[in-house]
Amino acid sequence: MTQGSTRRMVLATGAAALVAGCSGTDTDGGSSAATSSAPAAADRQAAPAQTRGVAAGEELGRTVDIPVGGGKVFAAQKVVVTQPKAGEFKAFSAVCTHQGCTVNRVVNGAIECPCHGSAFRAEDGTVSRGPAQQPLEAKRITVSGGTVRLT
Repeated sequence: MTQGSTRRMVLATGAAALVAGCSGTDTDGGSSAATSSAPAAADRQAAPAQTRGVAAGEELGRTVDIPVGGGKVFAAQKVVVTQPKAGEFKAFSAVCTHQGCTVNRVVNGAIECPCHGSAFRAEDGTVSRGPAQQPLEAKRITVSGGTVRLT
């Protein structure tokens, strides 16, 4: 065997091992699904609130912490609460519908995602700038005594 054919054999063997390692088959012969940070839209819609990081009745924060024309992201609960007009509060999933990243801020009436630049309108969660094509999922909240709670 020549030096060149040895190198080709090593490369071919290494490539085969790499492909096998990425094939989705685990060591006991079963199949494993590839993981993704972007859950399917149907899964996000159908899953109970408790499995999405939110619990009904959970206090998110105080109304004084949510600026008029802006909002606040509650990353642990995966919820963003906005106040488009004084005294009007809205809540949406903080999971971007493009690839599942968590939105990180609300600026000038837009809920922004840091991953790919998508933006959503703070008043209704609809897309104002892509690449996202679907609106943020609306969440139910109650506002009472200066406190915002999930319902």
